[in-house]
Amino acid sequence: MTLKRQLVVNADDFGYTRDVNRGIVEAHQNGILTAATLMANGEAFDDAARLAHENPLLDVGCHLVLVGGRSVSDPGRELPSSVPQLLAAIATRKILVREELAAQVRRILGAGISPTHLDTHKHTHLAPPVLDVVAGIAEEFHISWVRRPFDLPLTAARARASWLTRATSDGLQLVRARFQHVLAAHQCRTTDHFAGFQITGRFRTAELVELIKALPEGTTEFMCHPGRCTDELRAARTRLKESREWELEALTASETRRALEDNDVALVNYRTLSRAV
Repeated sequence: MTLKRQLVVNADDFGYTRDVNRGIVEAHQNGILTAATLMANGEAFDDAARLAHENPLLDVGCHLVLVGGRSVSDPGRELPSSVPQLLAAIATRKILVREELAAQVRRILGAGISPTHLDTHKHTHLAPPVLDVVAGIAEEFHISWVRRPFDLPLTAARARASWLTRATSDGLQLVRARFQHVLAAHQCRTTDHFAGFQITGRFRTAELVELIKALPEGTTEFMCHPGRCTDELRAARTRLKESREWELEALTASETRRALEDNDVALVNYRTLSRAV
């Protein structure tokens, strides 16, 4: 019998640091993680590429980066450090978005990895000029799936989110119609639903079980950020540090696996979904 609810569990930031990479692989080998998106400009890119080849069942995509770290198209240059700086750089053509993102995809391809899906660091493809490029990149490189980062309206998740996160999530709905139109024009595919934005850095096993129970029919991508938090991650410029350990624990908990079984939710990845068509 075909299950009506399917879940892609995707870890962002593959390649960020070696301890993040280690946590992602643990969540895949010992838990419910089915996919990860790789940062071409990550400090631990080579380590992540090696781990991807050692774990062929882990579905790997591109985590396209326009904010933070070094450029791939111009390695001597730093990328903007915030979304407002990125938008200003786009307006003044101080960053050539298409050249940068194409270079990132080519680096991943050059590592022998065939990416199945795309998303962006800090969800920058919600900005119209970035979305247009990302959709074009997806079509050019024949990468069918692009993340739709519009969070499910889950009451429990919303209650735990900060007011700023809730306001941001609500504001994203304003660009939803154009977002879907642009992706459709480039033959890009998305899951039916998305979850994880409002609980990033704030969930443990109980919250993940609640989310699984509340999943609607269709396919949902759940975004997560597991990892091990050692001195390497602590020295990095990210707010997500100890919370990566909490997420890893939730993704590998027996209660989480049991919730999937009890609620007839099937774990899938983007390769599974592509073959189903």
